[in-house]
Amino acid sequence: MDPLGDETSSENLDQAFLALADPIRRHIIARLSKGPATVNELAEPFEISKQAVSKHIQVLEHAELVTRSRDAQRRPVHLNPARLEALTAWIGQYRLVREEQFRSLDAVLRAQAAATGGPQAKDPP
Repeated sequence: MDPLGDETSSENLDQAFLALADPIRRHIIARLSKGPATVNELAEPFEISKQAVSKHIQVLEHAELVTRSRDAQRRPVHLNPARLEALTAWIGQYRLVREEQFRSLDAVLRAQAAATGGPQAKDPP
């Protein structure tokens, strides 16, 4: 099963990773991991305009990494944890494949070391 959903998951991945490629947007994501914030609050640490921060938020919204809600006159921005979990799951499936390949390589190297009496003959701790 594709953790990102439908047949457009390749496009969804592209949008998400392009959004995360920018350091300002990554900082915004990191800040939102602590809780919702307004555009003004998100703009504070940057030396760019609030309009520029709003554009960064729009990119993150388009990638479905964040959402906005209405709270009276405030429009807080929220992290979309389900989307981040889907990205993590996608990355994780490849990490598991690589880990298995490394375990297989370790086993081959231990077998070779044992056959030649080399120092690598011991099992790892």
